[in-house]
Amino acid sequence: MKRTLAAICLALSTALAASACGGLGSTSNDSAAPTATIPELGADQKVSIVFESYNYGLAGAWTDTFNALITEFQAKHPNITVTAQKPQGNSPNPATDTISSIQNQMVAGTPPDVAQLGFSDLDFTINQLQAKSLDALVGKDAVQKNFDGAQHAFAPKARTLADWNGATYGVPFVFSTPVLYFNASLFTEAGLDPANPPKTWQQVSEAAAAITAKTGKGGVYIDCLTKTAKDWCFQSMVRSNGGRVISEDRTTLTYADPAVVEVTKMAQDLVTSGSMPALQQKQGYEAFGRGEVGMILETSAIQGTFVKGAEGKWDLRSAPMPTFGNKPAVPTNSGASLYILSNDPAKQRASWELIKFLTSEAAYVKISQGIGYLPLRTGLLTDPNGLQEWSRKNPLLEPNVAQLANMEPWISMPGTNYLQIRDGMMDAVEAVVFQGKDPKSTLTAAQDQGRKLLPAA
Repeated sequence: MKRTLAAICLALSTALAASACGGLGSTSNDSAAPTATIPELGADQKVSIVFESYNYGLAGAWTDTFNALITEFQAKHPNITVTAQKPQGNSPNPATDTISSIQNQMVAGTPPDVAQLGFSDLDFTINQLQAKSLDALVGKDAVQKNFDGAQHAFAPKARTLADWNGATYGVPFVFSTPVLYFNASLFTEAGLDPANPPKTWQQVSEAAAAITAKTGKGGVYIDCLTKTAKDWCFQSMVRSNGGRVISEDRTTLTYADPAVVEVTKMAQDLVTSGSMPALQQKQGYEAFGRGEVGMILETSAIQGTFVKGAEGKWDLRSAPMPTFGNKPAVPTNSGASLYILSNDPAKQRASWELIKFLTSEAAYVKISQGIGYLPLRTGLLTDPNGLQEWSRKNPLLEPNVAQLANMEPWISMPGTNYLQIRDGMMDAVEAVVFQGKDPKSTLTAAQDQGRKLLPAA
């Protein structure tokens, strides 16, 4: 087990070193200031900051974990008061509300001081929300020292996930890849072998049909197919079928191409056959947590909820993302970075202290154990004083870590209309899969509308 875990950790570090998971700009920081431009806080200097995180819009493991972390931070920094809040909005997935929430608060003159924002929002976060260069605020040396850590450094490529045009603007915080979680108890009840979970989408379809027919429960839910799910997981499915939703140079939309149409038709067939219930995102993962669905393709961020739901009731297991026939699976990464938005030097310094704490070894131990996110300080996974024992006892982690060797980045749509382009695409996907619309014509119409929203050449 120790040798297996060590090999997985090496694969994780190698994957992060080789994968372009983050910033689209140069990562050369030669022009960055080596020292801080904002002063340290005085010992008795009282500062209050607002921290906005979509984790606070999710009940249970997310809120509980982060409340505990903020309490610990304030005990260590009694002069800093942190008000934690969820994004403004009512979306079932609060991460969907992050950009509009901050925009609205900026108009009102009360934006949060530090915020958790997704990797696909990097361009907009820097150029429109005016996130601050950490190199400029606290100095390049301090930024790199935080990445180095007390004992465990960030995996090499993880350091640049939030770089843009030669400077570090955010500290990458959390991410995951799509994992096939499954209810081994339902597999057994349906006459399936839980030791041999589906490896291809065809096998998923067959297993789902058996579960529905023999248990009366839902066969599978793919949490990649609604607007509230965003498009990180949908991109993974499309890439795994040999397609893309946008060209590699981010200038041409390609989500009406045959490979994309095939993905949506496959998912539509699951719904039409009765093997996949027509649920929205939150309904889908909550149903799986209650043991009402046999399989779910999901981020490890929901893992804590599944563990609690299954405890003492049914057997929860995990497997790598299924493939389309013999084509290799290409997982994409979800997740977010932490950014400073405040213009006040004292609040900027307090925000930096919070960012350092939330990306420390101790914080990652709590976040991984409480929520299921992968620690970007990968050495924790083999540290007896870190996550080694938890990793050994938690085989649910292994598929997520192992498949990072094939990981590709979650690509954002370009320009100021990027959300409208993405949401239009996912509205079309949702209409095809859950409303029975024609795949080709529906995706083509959405792509034509999206093309009008692209930045001028």
